[in-house]
Amino acid sequence: MQLNRADLQKLSKLRAKEAAALLKVGHAPGAYYLSGYAVECALKACIAKRTREFDFPDKHAVNKSWTHDLEDLLKAAELQADLERETGTNKSFEVNWKVVIDWSEEHRYRLTVSDKDAKDLLNACLDETNGVIPWIEKRW
Repeated sequence: MQLNRADLQKLSKLRAKEAAALLKVGHAPGAYYLSGYAVECALKACIAKRTREFDFPDKHAVNKSWTHDLEDLLKAAELQADLERETGTNKSFEVNWKVVIDWSEEHRYRLTVSDKDAKDLLNACLDETNGVIPWIEKRW
């Protein structure tokens, strides 16, 4: 399956909505996993934005994009400097980033996640003022 930037943007928004719906009905493990996955899709949309039609892609850059690791995706999207600036001047965003960066795709196998942890992650992702996904959306 091939995804483009618009698909990844839609997936990010959809996974965030699904996470909120799962949390609302008491399914914290799924909500936690999908919250992080929404960030992953948002970062991949940023990577897709950098892809130029008809350019032959750099193999190293492509390989770095095929991961679930949010820090690697941030680097592949070339957002590291932006993140450092934001976390250096916005403490609320920095706290949210620290919550988000603890996510891993391995959480899909966890049977127990507290409601608090799932809610904290979803809020860190979606907070309108200092959330990680709104910050990424400004760059996708």
